[in-house]
Amino acid sequence: MSQENQLLEVWMRGPVDGVPPLLQPVAHVLLQVAEDARKYTEHLAPNLLWERPNHVASIGFHLRHIVGVIDRLFTYALEQPLSEQQFTYLREEGAINTELTTMELLDALDRKVAEALEQLKQTPENELTAIRYLGRKRIPTTLIGLLFHAAEHAQRHLGQLLVTTRVLQP
Repeated sequence: MSQENQLLEVWMRGPVDGVPPLLQPVAHVLLQVAEDARKYTEHLAPNLLWERPNHVASIGFHLRHIVGVIDRLFTYALEQPLSEQQFTYLREEGAINTELTTMELLDALDRKVAEALEQLKQTPENELTAIRYLGRKRIPTTLIGLLFHAAEHAQRHLGQLLVTTRVLQP
């Protein structure tokens, strides 16, 4: 990618290869979240990863939660139940884990976004309005609803992460 193109937001760089046209916004948001998370946290002092200024969620929580949300909603999009491993991850998202580094969390986010993009590439556009179910309560939604919400929810937490980063590193 050219240096000039890197200055553009992901959605301005054109289509993501292999992703169906109607799912381009989901792909663009997920890629932007991963890029921005890295941009704003890769030089974060290690002692700040789990800080909670004014009792808000930590940067570490947001990075873990973004990965977890994408994983869970994309699982439901495949009409699969969550695994015990996914439930364990969910329970541990907010726990302080000083063994995890910022780079490990960013790498996990990059891997999850790459997996999500591969799933998007395999998603037929003619199935986007198909009914899917969310959670144990099996709340009815649609395939596109799950995929869009995964991206939207990730972006929401990225915004919270950015504010926390600014508070901790003025």
